[in-house]
Amino acid sequence: MSKHPKALPYLFLSEMWERFGFYLMLGIFFLYMTDTEKGGMALDKKEASDIFGTFIALVYLTPFIGGLLADRVLGYKWSITGGGIMMGIGYCGLAIPGITAFYVSLILIIVGNGFFKPNISTILGNVYNDEKYKHLKDSGYNIFYMGINIGAFICNFFGAYLRNTFSWGHAFFAAGIGMFVGVIIFWLGQKHFSHADVRKPANPEDMSISKVFGIVLLPAAIAGYIGWVLPGDIFGSDSTDAFIFGAIPVAGFYVSLFVRANATDRRPIAALLAVFGVAIIFWAVFKQNGTALTTWAESYTDREVPSALVKPMKAIGMVKELEMKKDSVALTDGSFRVQRDAGGRPVKAFDYPLYFKNIEPPPADREKVQVVSTELFQSVNPFWVVALTPLVVAFFSFLRRRNKEPSIPWKIFFGLFFTVLSTLVMVTATYVCHNGMEKSSMWWLIGCYGVITIGELCLSPMALSLVSKLSPPRITALMMGGWFLSTSIGNKLSGVLASRWDLYEHKSNFFLVNCLLAIITAIIILMMIRWLNKIVKERGI
Repeated sequence: MSKHPKALPYLFLSEMWERFGFYLMLGIFFLYMTDTEKGGMALDKKEASDIFGTFIALVYLTPFIGGLLADRVLGYKWSITGGGIMMGIGYCGLAIPGITAFYVSLILIIVGNGFFKPNISTILGNVYNDEKYKHLKDSGYNIFYMGINIGAFICNFFGAYLRNTFSWGHAFFAAGIGMFVGVIIFWLGQKHFSHADVRKPANPEDMSISKVFGIVLLPAAIAGYIGWVLPGDIFGSDSTDAFIFGAIPVAGFYVSLFVRANATDRRPIAALLAVFGVAIIFWAVFKQNGTALTTWAESYTDREVPSALVKPMKAIGMVKELEMKKDSVALTDGSFRVQRDAGGRPVKAFDYPLYFKNIEPPPADREKVQVVSTELFQSVNPFWVVALTPLVVAFFSFLRRRNKEPSIPWKIFFGLFFTVLSTLVMVTATYVCHNGMEKSSMWWLIGCYGVITIGELCLSPMALSLVSKLSPPRITALMMGGWFLSTSIGNKLSGVLASRWDLYEHKSNFFLVNCLLAIITAIIILMMIRWLNKIVKERGI
């Protein structure tokens, strides 16, 4: 980092600890909601998938508001600080039992992320606007992205240890502590990036804050409410209906930025909107790591720990004990359900885990199996990011020295190409394990994460860099919020897709649907590359 701005290590570490908290919470969130044995919420998988998808969708929707307020009113420093504190309180709040504390905590995390996430990325871009560092911006974002994933990698080991050794609450509380550490580091580095915390004046054609709230956010709230109360589930659930209806006015606002832009800004905004649209499908596939791929890891993957490793792995909380009790009741699909009384409270958990369905030989009553904790598979993707980022950066640097480095639009295409390949890895896995009749080797899942991580490194940090480069300066954080809006819609779509898992008798068809979506999107970006490259060259980047 010696050639980079002095602000980079502080922003790197601040984001690393923020992501430590976020991904610790996210790694156990689905498991916590579906747990029936150790104080979890005992929800079925469809309901948990819907909540998970809605949560991560809203987490990436609020940066629209946080970016706008930071650009025009609050500045980046106070937006990041306030957002971080709200998120920390929200993580700690999840340790408090009860449905009220659960939803209040999620709201704090959603709003806090809206202020933190787009603005720390914007400050990083502003630091690199100095002529001395402009040529290092892409690699700076790659390094910053690696910091995100160091936090995401280490957090799940803490989460597994704390929830297996103590409780779910201890793990959630640790996420809050990580977030507070990130805020402290951010403040320690103030002197190195305070010059980048500059509010930009609005142009005459820009909407005022009051108009944005009146013309965009109020209609979004009303539309979301209409989606919630409409009879029937148009898009699968009330929450999905509400989200999609509510997102329409916000998406319309970004289209209006293009319509009202002057001649200088119109083409760059159009290019960014096109990239945002393409990114939706990438995130719809990628974010199933918390739902469908977690289900695959939990129930279809051979996680049994060799006897020689049980003690040392158990000592650090990496091992979970599964037991089939004598009063267990298995349904025809080998899964378990929860009976509820008239008030919706669970009265009896059928604790025959799906994991036992395809063990050979079948377990006897009360047989115990020591398995790797499922949430540790959430660390596979960030491990690949940390391991592969230096290689990807070095590869593109090698090509740059020979004037053969692909443009950012080409890198985005390659990101989608590798996304297609990752879905084919899982299609192959389902056939090799005979659709779950045999346990799948964990190497299939590790391989899938490795392939899609290459796609992620080609697409996500490059898109962040492109937003920073193409955005009109006065609305950089707002356009960064647009990037997170596309992430939000993709995340919600991932939840919608994952909630249909049980509808596919052969799981290869589930992954083939994802594959088809990725192929169509890759073709679309391929058709736009010449146009996108022309706009990038016009901006001199």
